[in-house]
Amino acid sequence: MDLGLTDRVYVLTGASRGLGYATAECLVADGARVVLSARDGDAVAAAAKNLGGPERAVGVTADLADPATAELLVSTAREHFGRLDGALVSVGGPPPGSAATISDEQWRLSFETVFLGTVRTVRTVAAALTDGGAIGLVLSTSARGPVPGLGISNGLRPGLVGVAKDISDEYGARGVRVVGLLPGRILTDRNRELFAATGDPERARAEAEGAIPLRRLGDPAEFGRVAAFVLSPAASYLTGLTIPVDGGALRGL
Repeated sequence: MDLGLTDRVYVLTGASRGLGYATAECLVADGARVVLSARDGDAVAAAAKNLGGPERAVGVTADLADPATAELLVSTAREHFGRLDGALVSVGGPPPGSAATISDEQWRLSFETVFLGTVRTVRTVAAALTDGGAIGLVLSTSARGPVPGLGISNGLRPGLVGVAKDISDEYGARGVRVVGLLPGRILTDRNRELFAATGDPERARAEAEGAIPLRRLGDPAEFGRVAAFVLSPAASYLTGLTIPVDGGALRGL
């Protein structure tokens, strides 16, 4: 299938590694060009280089908690590549812990990045897309069902699903699409850290795999291919929905 990605330009946040980087790889492989952002300057520079350098990818050191970041990413895409066709908005997972034990400060810092930083970026990109385009939000299966030990994610991700639906309604008349992506247990550094935090990572991984109908963790590229499709013109009639990429783990119909 031709996804229609040739020479299209996308901004991807949190994209020096993990699901953001996996999506960037898939976009570039199909002919798109990308602007990557992350807080670690060396990591995002290396990621851009690995994707082909200035002709295909540009790295920007930025933090979604900074109110200036969203406009910076939009202007970088336009100045370097001459256009903008959409974005994948991903942020690192918030600190683990139950909702009852997490401190006010942890809630506040996570809200600034995970929630407000995402909302600001989505609305900024949506307003900048004048000819259609698409925005994907990397959320979590916690948006549909709480995940034990991830209280902040359980609290903030469902709200972001509502925001995505609201923005998809507002900008749909202009052809701008907004889709939430719900990764489950995918073998990223984040999940490795969560397994390690249990004190018995091998057992934790085996238990996680046992709860997935496909009986294995996902590979980041499996998420990246879904995200690249959603962002592409080939998915032109998808908007205002959430798509689990979880091996069948969510039990709702």
